[in-house]
Amino acid sequence: MKVTSRILSAVMAAALYVGLSVPVATVFGLVAVSASHAAVVSNIEVRGNHRVDSATIRNYLSIKPGKPFSSGDIDAAVKRLFSTGLFSDVQINQAGGTLIIQVSEYATVNQVIFVGNKKIKDEDLARGIQMKSQGSFSNAIMDADVKRIKEAYDHIGRSDATVSPQVIDLGEGRVNVVFHINEGGRTKIEAINFIGNKAFSDRRLSDVISTKKSNILSFLMRNDVYSEDRLRVDEEALRRFYYNHGYADFRVVSSSADLNDANNEYTINITVDEGQRYRFGDITIDSSIEGVDANSLNALLKSHKGDIYSAKNVEDSLTALTEHMAGLGYAFARVTPRGDRDFENRTISVAYAVDEGPHTYIERIEIRGNTRTRDYVIRREFDIGEGDAFNQVLIQRAKKRLEDLDYFTSVNISTAPGSEPDRVVLIVDVVEKSTGQFNIGAGYSTGETSSSGKGISLQGSISERNFLGRGQYIRVSAGGGLDGSRDYALSFTEPYFLGRRISAGFDIYRSTRQYDHYDSQLTGGTIRFGLPITDALSTQFAYNIVSEKYDYRDCGSGATLGHCDLSNVIRDAIENSPWLKSSVSGSLIYNTIDDIKNPADGIYAKFTTEYAGIGGDANFVKFTARASYYKTISEQMDLVALLSGGAGYIHGFGDDGARIFDLFQSNDRIIRGFEYNGIGPYDKDSRDHLGGTTYFNATAELQFPLPVVPPSLGFRGAVFADAATLYGNDLKNECLDAAFTPVPGSNCTAGTGMKWRASAGISLMWASPFGPIRLDYAIPVVKEKGDKVQNFNFGMSTQF
Repeated sequence: MKVTSRILSAVMAAALYVGLSVPVATVFGLVAVSASHAAVVSNIEVRGNHRVDSATIRNYLSIKPGKPFSSGDIDAAVKRLFSTGLFSDVQINQAGGTLIIQVSEYATVNQVIFVGNKKIKDEDLARGIQMKSQGSFSNAIMDADVKRIKEAYDHIGRSDATVSPQVIDLGEGRVNVVFHINEGGRTKIEAINFIGNKAFSDRRLSDVISTKKSNILSFLMRNDVYSEDRLRVDEEALRRFYYNHGYADFRVVSSSADLNDANNEYTINITVDEGQRYRFGDITIDSSIEGVDANSLNALLKSHKGDIYSAKNVEDSLTALTEHMAGLGYAFARVTPRGDRDFENRTISVAYAVDEGPHTYIERIEIRGNTRTRDYVIRREFDIGEGDAFNQVLIQRAKKRLEDLDYFTSVNISTAPGSEPDRVVLIVDVVEKSTGQFNIGAGYSTGETSSSGKGISLQGSISERNFLGRGQYIRVSAGGGLDGSRDYALSFTEPYFLGRRISAGFDIYRSTRQYDHYDSQLTGGTIRFGLPITDALSTQFAYNIVSEKYDYRDCGSGATLGHCDLSNVIRDAIENSPWLKSSVSGSLIYNTIDDIKNPADGIYAKFTTEYAGIGGDANFVKFTARASYYKTISEQMDLVALLSGGAGYIHGFGDDGARIFDLFQSNDRIIRGFEYNGIGPYDKDSRDHLGGTTYFNATAELQFPLPVVPPSLGFRGAVFADAATLYGNDLKNECLDAAFTPVPGSNCTAGTGMKWRASAGISLMWASPFGPIRLDYAIPVVKEKGDKVQNFNFGMSTQF
């Protein structure tokens, strides 16, 4: 029994072994056979290609005849072929010993055509899309380009523009792509509503933001174009405005733009929470750096206890402290402001903590987005470079400098980790904008004397402030008037001469004028250099040379010159011309104006000395000074006060000394309400004004928004009072007898004493698309014998 049982067990074990071994062996055998057939091919065949060479397609494969491969190799080959952008479909299959690559090629774009576009040129649209002539066609690229074209029209305020693509098959794998564009009408901004504002009016806040309500001049100003990015920028502008005027808790609750499809107009609603207005409380400095006395740093603070709180003052104090510490040798010093609000007393105390910051270095600076502006133009605005200590304050200063260049619509500086823990990478992202400008100006004078022009004058100029992407400024201008005046000028400025923050440039000009009895022609040039001393203080030096030529006009000759009724000194200047004036000049400029185009706060002061006598015919030294102080006296009513004053003195020396045309002559910058050169010393016989050696002037002005007129039009009004005196004249001005010859020992000059004039008037100012324009109407209230009145004055540009 036991033997039988053992035999039975052995038979069952053998059967089980055979039953398991045969299937496993069969499976392994089949897998081996399958793997052997899949891993090696003897031939690679390409099908479906018409333009791309078969050998080129095979080169994208890592699979070679006679060598084993895997399914992963096939997947990788498919991906590589798709990544070329040449094929719309790729399939790889094995048939026996042959690997078959079946491809479907994209059509080639023969031509990209735009139809219906007038507001945006073909070349501008072509630059913004991906599809190019001789490139590959795909529906995905075409759909993306449709979106890009619509975004381009959104950018110019045509949100209802439509784009319909059309593909025209030319055969042989070539197509034309046509974008049919319906530009639609301009999408305007019907209203901008501020909700929740109490401290400042809607009109005042409208001045703060860049987006404006549509008006009759919007087609020129282009400031009524809505974009979400622009609205975000406006939100930030509102925050900075409120933070700088004491409202530290201010926040933009929401902002929205609702499009009315019926009239294609946006209504923008901005809801704000102003919060309370704060003043500065205690301001202290705490230093943890050994050897640095905190009390010695107090003079660097830009704010004081009791002042209206201003985030800008905190930033300026932070910058001043950080720069001072760096100057003392503490490259890693970190200044951190800490604010403590007192809600009951509405004050914010600020403590500046000066600590030794982490030792972090800049590994490199990466610049992105500059397709036109060269890298070095951006890099030179940084006071730090690769390998220097990381300093956030200096980086923010560079950001502000880049924004002030006005080359970019946006500047963003961020950081990324470097190759080491103590290294960072600075990433500068910029979005460029147009930097060319075309301006047209106009002026009007009612002068009718022998020494002033009259009538309408026009001037046009073309300028580029980022010439060839090098950051250089170039300007060409030409102008003329009905009075026969002609002006031509060329200016060029290199802001970083020899790689230093020194501006260098030149001006070449020619100016002609026709007066009642003589013409003048001035041809000259200037070579100038500018050097910043601090952020607010700078200096300028220049060499000036000008040829002055004067000719009689309609005066005949000899005795017939008498009917011209000209002063003897003017006759001498005409008959002895041409004259050459060669001089050097130096200026010291202090400027804290908040907005040079529309000033509301700050000081602009300039003092200039000019010395003539380096060759030429003129010998004099001249001093001039002028200062303007702007102050917003009511934010709610948007009232801006202006106080300005000026003075000048000229002293002649040598045999020639100062000539009549070197002396100071009055103009609307000195006093309004009088003709050009209409006050001061004059000839008692001819009544010609001769100019003076000394002048003083002062102005008080109040600027205000015009009622009813929408602020988006850019109009403002002003009332002003001027006072001035022009006196002193040492020219030998002998009277003429009946034969028009000088009477020896006589003196026909009058009005040489110091006599004050005064005027009062009103102004209309317009921030036009062509530049600031101003119209003044002034009435003299104090005048002297011989003065000549001109009530109305029209001119262009903001003058300091």
